[in-house]
Amino acid sequence: MMTEMAIEITAAMVKQLRDKTGAGMMECKAVLSEANGNMEEAITLLRKRGLAQAAKRAGRTTAQGMIGSYIHLGGRIGVLVEINCESDFVARTDDFNNLVKEVAMHVAAADPKWVRREDVPADAVEKEKAIYRAQIEKEEADREKKKPANVIDKIIEGKLGSFYSQFVLVDQPSIRDTAVTIGQLVAQASAKTGENIQISRFVRFRVGEAGE
Repeated sequence: MMTEMAIEITAAMVKQLRDKTGAGMMECKAVLSEANGNMEEAITLLRKRGLAQAAKRAGRTTAQGMIGSYIHLGGRIGVLVEINCESDFVARTDDFNNLVKEVAMHVAAADPKWVRREDVPADAVEKEKAIYRAQIEKEEADREKKKPANVIDKIIEGKLGSFYSQFVLVDQPSIRDTAVTIGQLVAQASAKTGENIQISRFVRFRVGEAGE
């Protein structure tokens, strides 16, 4: 049985991965070795580890941060977003400021309604579930063999995932890179800084639209 030949991890490869992800050089070299030089696989490994590390930090206090703004379409759309971190030092870094700007631009373009899933009102979730259930029942009406209730529930949960990715900020694909969600971008920033970083709130204004 032939074994896959190990790829030499060069300084250029490490630099390329670091430029793409912002991760440390040693971490980039380690995941490239683990992925045998496959850049996309190495990026995936970094993202997974970033999310795991961010989850461990999630309970730590985030009393620092900044409020960023973005004006779009010649002043017709305006966004304010607050992102928090643990220290003033991180809040003043270019990486953190760039994250705030990117999220503000994303909110302007993608028009999310809530920051995270827990913020979605229960009645809104139940309304979506009822719509999906009615759609499935209509599809099932003419079938001789109906789907079991547990299968229907799984289908509804899957459809809810699409609902969240459309309206929940941290679940939305980034407008810059649709392979990455806003939540993953925040997790990557958290992994890079070593601090708990959280999107606290946002508000989006559009000329002619009345507020709630």
